[in-house]
Amino acid sequence: MSTPKLRIAVQKSGRLLDESIQLLKECGIRIDNGRDQLKASARNFPVEVLYLRNSDIPQYIQDGVADIGIIGENTVIEKNKDVRVVQQLGFSKCRLSLATPKGEQYDGPKSLNGKRIATSYPISLQQFLDREGITAEIHEISGSVEIAPNIGLADAICDLVSTGSTLFKNGLEEQDIVLKSEAVVAASPKIDAERQAILDKLLFRVKSVLAAKNKKYLLMNVPTDKVSEVTNLLPGMRSPTVLPLVEEGWSSVHTVIAEDKFWDIIDQLRTTGAEGILIVPIDKMIL
Repeated sequence: MSTPKLRIAVQKSGRLLDESIQLLKECGIRIDNGRDQLKASARNFPVEVLYLRNSDIPQYIQDGVADIGIIGENTVIEKNKDVRVVQQLGFSKCRLSLATPKGEQYDGPKSLNGKRIATSYPISLQQFLDREGITAEIHEISGSVEIAPNIGLADAICDLVSTGSTLFKNGLEEQDIVLKSEAVVAASPKIDAERQAILDKLLFRVKSVLAAKNKKYLLMNVPTDKVSEVTNLLPGMRSPTVLPLVEEGWSSVHTVIAEDKFWDIIDQLRTTGAEGILIVPIDKMIL
């Protein structure tokens, strides 16, 4: 009897696909995929990758054709299918925002009362309008949403924004954020026990990779009588590791630190006498 494989749906092209495959690689999973393949398997882990159109993935997950999908949270919300988000991934971040023509007065969501709004995300937009108590006319269109105000189709738009450059080029100004999104792992309600066990192993690897993101292993030599002062400066996993050096009166201090935190305390570390400071990348971190 063949071993079951966890079926993972991913976007068939684009940045989300690239980042999804990169994540699997960082989890030690190598996908044997050729050009224009719609399905590929891994040789070293029981998974099978399905390359699908992004908007179709929630339906395939709900139906059990795919066991899980790596997909934008905004798509999960918009498609409103019976799937459960089991892990946020921290990449492909964007926001669904309202935008209006530059120069037009905007005094918050109430400004949209009675207005026409063009969007490819009518469900998410309607949920936002309902929360705000706003009545507006939603024009659902696919693609080129930004042009709608310029051709008189709508007074405002609701669309995905990452940098805002597309809005700027089309004479629009971002106003309110409807929702924030990032890539997530979404699972099917029909996943069986065997594939759930594979998913649990995969999520363990994913969490280990994510835990190491933007973390550095920090090593330094510190006068022993300054160790307490130095360790009080260091945020870490639990507490720093302190080891005596061969040279009397000196100790080696080791810890894990977020990279952005290091630059906040580097001058303080040097002032306390820390020397030989090394910052080492972390590939995986098991918590």
